[in-house]
Amino acid sequence: MKRPIDKQILFVSAGVALGLVLVVMGLQSGSTGRAAQKIPAVIEEMSPGPGDQVVQQAQISVDFVAGYEASLVVDGFALETTRLDQLSKGNVQPGAQIDLPPTAIFDPGNYIISFTPQSGAPIEVFGQGKHKATVIYWKMTDGRAKAQSFTWEFEAN
Repeated sequence: MKRPIDKQILFVSAGVALGLVLVVMGLQSGSTGRAAQKIPAVIEEMSPGPGDQVVQQAQISVDFVAGYEASLVVDGFALETTRLDQLSKGNVQPGAQIDLPPTAIFDPGNYIISFTPQSGAPIEVFGQGKHKATVIYWKMTDGRAKAQSFTWEFEAN
């Protein structure tokens, strides 16, 4: 004797199956972290990151893979860049302190560009609210003519 199909159980089962399929599809298509922020692969680390909240004296720092050089534009100011290796030329004694100018500093040994708001710099403090930063970067072997850029926003408290 054959049992009739219970339509209520059939509809509930189909609904559960459809729900599971939609959850799996959502998990596979979702992107988080670097992929969602579209951070270029040549950037190893950056601070602050897109959407981060920072204090008003926070340092901006972008760390690249080997072989890249960069410059920074913050809130519309194209910051002058000073290379760390040029500062240390001359008669610097081992262990001596070097006064850093109020510019963006590029460290060619570590491929890091950074900027700290300070007195005498185009930006002395990050005012409360959103700020826009752009890092312009290029392979040292290709030169600045083949530069690319990445722009993001962060917020100062």
